[in-house]
Amino acid sequence: MQVACSSKLRFLVGWIKLYPKNWQTKPAQFKPILINPIENHRSRDTLKALIAYGTRYGATAGTSEEIAKILREEGFDTKIVNLKEEKIKDIREYDLILVGSGMKMGKWVNEAQDFLRKFQKEFNHKKLALFVSSMQTLVEREGKTAEGGVCSAREVTENIVAEYSLKPITTGIFGGVINYNKMGFFEGKVMGFLKPQLEKDGFKETQPGVYDMRDWDEIRNWAKELAEKARQ
Repeated sequence: MQVACSSKLRFLVGWIKLYPKNWQTKPAQFKPILINPIENHRSRDTLKALIAYGTRYGATAGTSEEIAKILREEGFDTKIVNLKEEKIKDIREYDLILVGSGMKMGKWVNEAQDFLRKFQKEFNHKKLALFVSSMQTLVEREGKTAEGGVCSAREVTENIVAEYSLKPITTGIFGGVINYNKMGFFEGKVMGFLKPQLEKDGFKETQPGVYDMRDWDEIRNWAKELAEKARQ
């Protein structure tokens, strides 16, 4: 019995000499990792938004920028795409899709319609919003209907919704920009009759030949309401 104990003691002493640092080691010092629960929650719940637009005279581009600014302030990770300059191949990463269009001859511009057609089925699984920039809101603002059998911007958009079986959570109809500098000779002559009416309604030239009919407060309020609906 004494021999066995002596052997164990010699083994233990040898082990201590061989590995002196392992004997009576201090407990490991762990530095706590502080996690901000608010930031952690926000990062997991951040919604991604895509604003895809087609424009005629640039009004929809400016409107898209302002909407994007509001959505970012509301915490959305927002990307803007001019559909004439960039083709979108996939929308799976986005939670909210906004499609904006200018009006051309009483119709949405081709790029915006092509986008709706391409992702028609995918929109069923997304929060979708539509908005239009149109000079026709000048007439509609006075409670009148468009003349000459031309549908209003709202009517055109309602037809788009029906044609592509869309279910937008909201639709915005905003004023547009009339830029006589970008019109051809014939179009400029035809649209020339609007100038006196624009001046009468209080729309001044923002620069020579350019009339901006957008109500920025209306656009900002719409974007804020959209953000609230998208979170629901």
